[in-house]
Amino acid sequence: MSPSDSGLTTGVVARAARSDAQAVHQLMTDIRPLAYRYCRARLGGLPAGIHASDDAAQEVCLAVLQALPRYVDRGAPFEAFVYAIAARKVADVQRSALRGPVATDEVPDAVDGHDPLASVLADERTTATWRLLESLPEQQREVLALRVGVGMSADEAAGVLGMTAGAVRVAQHRALARLRAAVDAGDLTHPGGAS
Repeated sequence: MSPSDSGLTTGVVARAARSDAQAVHQLMTDIRPLAYRYCRARLGGLPAGIHASDDAAQEVCLAVLQALPRYVDRGAPFEAFVYAIAARKVADVQRSALRGPVATDEVPDAVDGHDPLASVLADERTTATWRLLESLPEQQREVLALRVGVGMSADEAAGVLGMTAGAVRVAQHRALARLRAAVDAGDLTHPGGAS
C-alpha cells in the first residue's frame, strides 16, 4: 500500500488532529505499515533488526499521536511529517545499537535448532549488503529506502524528501548503478562511481 492509497488525506489528518477517535484510528492504521516498512528498510541490518524495526515503528506511531494536536499543514504531504519522525526514531535505534550488548545473568540452556553454518553465511551476506548500502550517500540511501523498502512512487518520495520526481529517479538510478558496479567488481563494501 502506498501512501496515496492509505487514506492519509488532509481531511482525515485534520479530523485526527481535532481528536476525532475514528479518524485517529484510521490514521494510525494507515501509518503503522508505512512506518514499519521504512524502519525495516533502515534497520534490517542490525542484530535483531526485525524486532528493532517493529519497536521503532511503534515509537513512530506514538510520536505521531503525541504530535498530532500540534500538527500544522504547511503544504507538504503528511507522510513527510511521519517520515521525519521515523528518521529520528531510526537514528535513536542506530545510536543505541552502537553502544553494544549488555551483559545478562541468564544463559540459555540450549542453542536454537538452526544450522550454525547457514546462520553465519546469512549473517555475512546481510552484513555485506548493509555495508554496501551504508557506503552510498545519505540521499541515495533515503531514496532507496522509500522507493524500494517502503514502495513509494517517485512522486511520493519526492514529496517526502523535498525533491522533484525526476531527481528521485536520477538518485535511484545512480544508487543502483553504484551498487551494481560494486557487486560486479566483487567489492561489497566500497562501491565506486560518481554520485
